Amino acid sequence: MIERQEFSYPQFQEVDKPRHGCGVVGIYHPNAEILSTLYQSLISLQNRGQESSGVAILNDRGLQVLKDKGLVLQVYGWQGERLSLLETGQIAIGHNRYGTTGDPEKILQNAQPIIVESNLGQMTLSHNGNLVNSLELRRELEEKEEIFLSTSDSEVIAKLIATSEGQTWQEKIKNAAKKLNGAYSLTMIAGGNLIGVRDPLGFWPLVLGRYNEDGYMLASESGAFNFTGVEFIREVEPGEIITIGKDGLRSDFITRGKSAFCMFEFYYFSQESTIHKDFPVEQARFNMGIGLWEEHPVQADWIIPVPETARPAAEGFSYASGIPNRSLLPKNRSLFRIFIQPDQRIRELEIRLKHTPLAYELRGKRIVLIDDSIVRGTTTGRIIRLLKEKAGVKEVHMRITAPPITDPCFFGVDTATRWELAAAQYSIEEIRENIGADSLGFLSLERGLKAIAGALWEELYKKLCTACFTGKYPLKVPQERDKLVLERI
Repeated sequence: MIERQEFSYPQFQEVDKPRHGCGVVGIYHPNAEILSTLYQSLISLQNRGQESSGVAILNDRGLQVLKDKGLVLQVYGWQGERLSLLETGQIAIGHNRYGTTGDPEKILQNAQPIIVESNLGQMTLSHNGNLVNSLELRRELEEKEEIFLSTSDSEVIAKLIATSEGQTWQEKIKNAAKKLNGAYSLTMIAGGNLIGVRDPLGFWPLVLGRYNEDGYMLASESGAFNFTGVEFIREVEPGEIITIGKDGLRSDFITRGKSAFCMFEFYYFSQESTIHKDFPVEQARFNMGIGLWEEHPVQADWIIPVPETARPAAEGFSYASGIPNRSLLPKNRSLFRIFIQPDQRIRELEIRLKHTPLAYELRGKRIVLIDDSIVRGTTTGRIIRLLKEKAGVKEVHMRITAPPITDPCFFGVDTATRWELAAAQYSIEEIRENIGADSLGFLSLERGLKAIAGALWEELYKKLCTACFTGKYPLKVPQERDKLVLERI
């Protein structure tokens, strides 16, 4: 196994956003150079994780792995030149990580893909999601003398699959799934095949694409196909096991049942070009902006999206209201993202360095800031102070496409514990006062659903997880104190 440990930099981060777990990808092609395509797809999935990146490839030498801390361009080089350390093969998987479990001091140890041994041979795995019973499963495996090299729940999944009963990898996965409680979208290399697995509730996306005539590709979202020439076929269904190899494509199921797809994919996590449940993300966000105007109209001079993911919603708000949409709070794009262990000083520095308000256009004006969510509210308050104190803005009106986040996520989003969530502790009016906005409006859950699915919104609602807005979880979750333990095992 090849690991480069010396190459990593500090990175800049959206410090007050729901932070998603990971992005996964897998490629099978018997007659193509797949590493360059894998590299391009990982760049496309950078939105899903910036803590570390890794690839594994099956070739004549067996399984080879290259992984390190940092962004994709840092780990593999600006043109993917470090991938030349690996020999080419027919099957490869990749992973971009942001850790929602595991020790933050052990970023490299928790980087993926993970290799494990079993009675069927070696297997390597990449995981997006989060288990709510990983601590319990880890203890059971340790009692069976399994040794762990990381502190992540992803290694728990890999070890459980490897040690489960079964004459085939599909049987092992099905038996392991009986004990897995939580969210997992997986890409694996096992038994000379590329395997994709989605948990029975389908919390996180996993899609299938055609790679030229003879190959296939799996990825966390269809946006990963945009720069690779891969043709989108369909979503991997909840509970489905996709096996791809020299014998073609095979579909098995752990079980079939209810879906609980994360609604935040539409608000923030996914790329604009991605399609989920047959609904385009960009169009959904544009419609959310229209909905914000309909539910929370306001008189203003300019509309500004913060962050960039809110741009389609700002365009929708502008379309409905007639208020001009301008990029009057541009980012300093030369900065890396602060991602590794940000502290209070770094958060303050980030706001000052990251945003440069165009004071000559903003002074004395009324501004509508469009954002996708408020978690703690700290960053939002700093931006508003920046606009008022440094740029002389007269009024700032906040409009948020997601409903108030009142409950933590246990399935792969680092939203914070409940006592840290602004909407769990304060009323909307109190949040408005705390962040210094002149008005504050959140798009309702129902209007958000209508923005995504139109007349089919009630049907879509049955297939989504909205627990962070409603507190109604599709699975039994730990008590708050247990979540803290899970995050630090």
